[in-house]
Amino acid sequence: MGPVMTEPEKTWSSAILSGLVSGTVASVVSTVALSILGKAELDKFAAPVNGPSQWIWGRHAPYQDNFSLRYTLIGYGIHHAASVFWAIWYEKLRQQLAPAESAAAVLAPAVATTVAAYAVDFHFTPKRLTPGFEHRLSQSSLLIVYGTFALGLAATVLFVRKPSRRRYTASRFALPINAAPRKSGAPAFRKH
Repeated sequence: MGPVMTEPEKTWSSAILSGLVSGTVASVVSTVALSILGKAELDKFAAPVNGPSQWIWGRHAPYQDNFSLRYTLIGYGIHHAASVFWAIWYEKLRQQLAPAESAAAVLAPAVATTVAAYAVDFHFTPKRLTPGFEHRLSQSSLLIVYGTFALGLAATVLFVRKPSRRRYTASRFALPINAAPRKSGAPAFRKH
């Protein structure tokens, strides 16, 4: 039996692999938020998702209301790529911190990464390379979208991955059987 790793390797390749997963989750949940808010504010599900397609189609793209391959799929593809980009930085930041043992320890780097993404999106990027959905949604909706993005980044750690400090071995899951059978004939299990 080989050595048991108690902590994931702190490498760029592991950050990239983890970022592909957490970025995909963040992209999907924030796109759902964009669509719901687009329906609520504009009566158009696709309108906010079309926004990022302005990177390719120009500044008129965020004002396209309906679903289309040209605007919606390209818009989602750009949003997804940007989400994975930020997720890689989130995963790299998490690697540098102590192993997360609480929800707050997982959420803090997600919030920090999301704040950085917001700052870059709206303060350090040329207008044509902004997300585009800011032209269609209210400020409170933008806050919801970015908050959903942060939760999406942290979701895989909070709900799927095991905290890195835990180690599971075969003996931990072994269920010793008492020598005396139960009345039903089934073996009895001891509690640890």
